[in-house]
Amino acid sequence: MLSALVVIAFCWAAFARPSIVPRGPQRIGELAYHFVRDHVARPALGEDADRWMGLLFSVFLTVLVWNLMGVVPLVQFPVTARISFPLVIAVGIYAIKLYLGVRHHGVRGYLRGIVHLPGLPRWAYGLYAPLILAEVFANSLFTHFVRVFANMFAGHLILAFFSSVGFWFLFERLTPLGSGLGVLAVAMTVVMTAFEIFIQFLQAFLFTLLAAIFVASGLHGEH
Repeated sequence: MLSALVVIAFCWAAFARPSIVPRGPQRIGELAYHFVRDHVARPALGEDADRWMGLLFSVFLTVLVWNLMGVVPLVQFPVTARISFPLVIAVGIYAIKLYLGVRHHGVRGYLRGIVHLPGLPRWAYGLYAPLILAEVFANSLFTHFVRVFANMFAGHLILAFFSSVGFWFLFERLTPLGSGLGVLAVAMTVVMTAFEIFIQFLQAFLFTLLAAIFVASGLHGEH
């Protein structure tokens, strides 16, 4: 709920009363919007990009804020490290993909677009068809939410480990050797936190990019 309020408050501050010359939250909001539009929506959706920017921009900001909760003092736990959160969004995108595929191509046309591969010999379809169907209807959903979950969960464990080691040797077992290890652990915590912020942004980007690709597959067919 806190993350949702942060996203809503940011978008309200950025876009409720836009000015010709963007400043403050509006400038940051427009940069974020252009980033999602130019690097996610347009490459994946082409001329349909603007129609889906509301969804994609909301997904990007929500997942990014969820991830950044891992480095917010007193919170320090990425929301996406609980698998149910990215799973809910991924299932929603999955449902949109199937709905668009059936609506625009029909059940038979959508399945044929998935299975048919120009130039593939008929005898190879017995092997190819089950694999591609499993990819579209099972693996794509699984990899969509597991990627961000696994990265955020692992990153949180790494930060927790180094910060715990630093606290232990600096405050619980203060010795000449321990103090050195404690300082090293604190330094590693700082370095890994900076790296984790980059990973948090990257995973939000990848999650949104996959969402755009799945929407495009429903609109235009898998091939």
